[in-house]
Amino acid sequence: MKIAVFHSFMDNIGGAEMVTLFLAKGLNADIYTTNIDTDKIKKMGFEDIIPRIKSIGKIPQTAPFRQQLAFWKFRKLNLGKKYDFYIISGDWAMSGVVNNKPNMWYVHSPLNELWAFKDYVRNNLLSWWKKPIYDIWIWFNRILTLNYSKYVMIWVCNSNNTKERIKKYYKKEATVINPPVDIFKHDINTKSDNFWLSVNRLSIAKRIEIQTKAFSKLNSERLVIVGSYEKEVKQFEDYKKYIENTKSNNIEIKNWVDNKELTNLYNTCKGFITTAKDEDFGMTPIEAMASGKPIIAPNEGGYKESIINGKTGILIDNIDENKLIEAIEKIDNELISNPNKYKNNCLEQAKKFDIKEFIKKIEEEIYNK
Repeated sequence: MKIAVFHSFMDNIGGAEMVTLFLAKGLNADIYTTNIDTDKIKKMGFEDIIPRIKSIGKIPQTAPFRQQLAFWKFRKLNLGKKYDFYIISGDWAMSGVVNNKPNMWYVHSPLNELWAFKDYVRNNLLSWWKKPIYDIWIWFNRILTLNYSKYVMIWVCNSNNTKERIKKYYKKEATVINPPVDIFKHDINTKSDNFWLSVNRLSIAKRIEIQTKAFSKLNSERLVIVGSYEKEVKQFEDYKKYIENTKSNNIEIKNWVDNKELTNLYNTCKGFITTAKDEDFGMTPIEAMASGKPIIAPNEGGYKESIINGKTGILIDNIDENKLIEAIEKIDNELISNPNKYKNNCLEQAKKFDIKEFIKKIEEEIYNK
């Protein structure tokens, strides 16, 4: 089959973008997107995919124009019979299902801005005068999205958490296929260094301030934050500045690292921390487990599906900085007495998310339906 993958934008590489690149690599597919940052794609180890990434036109960085124009461009995209199958792997590219069939929507997030995170965005990111405009934008795009969703032929999603959201908002049943991780790039025999690792986009929903507040009280601990963000998007710029200006000296922020450096950080950290709010799935803890490292995460969303509490790390109810400190100290003490306490369980759990298994399951959905 000749396959095309649609993704909203490829100028900031996070979990959804990595899945899109894995799909293109595993299925020998082309990618259609808007903005492209080839340097970042190259640094993440996908240089061979770049010739197969095609832009349907540039869009602005500023929200909500960025999302709305991507939505409009993919709605107008009609590739006819050029491909045998189409995979939508980007929220704001889902409008591409209207003209491009047969298709599958691999749902990372069922447009959470319009549904699950609506109140959170409204209450935390918007000034008073923007709220009524936002309400109209939500109403308009919900109508569009529900209409476009009727053209989705195969529903697949990244977690049971996302599956329940699809059922709630779109009244559709989806098959769960967890995102993949390249477990073989990790060196489990690398000696751990004395630092904790956090890898996430610098956005309010990731609640990185919980991490920075915790480590400001842990002078003997060190935290490395790898935090990408979308330049020229004001809310990301403001949050990045807030985190940088309020962090203590035992916290280092790396705004961008290549695949080699990121893998080395996973291999050499002593543990991994994430604080994201109700994450759809979350690939970074799997990456850390592939290096045999324990995870500390909120007992929310997709983390409940990938992290085994007490075996591959600690899940925290109603996470805050004090509970995070308790978890850090607990794992620290455990690793002092038994450095490999979590290692084998983490490695076994990570194997469930291997790339080959992911591509096999995707192909089964395409060919059997």
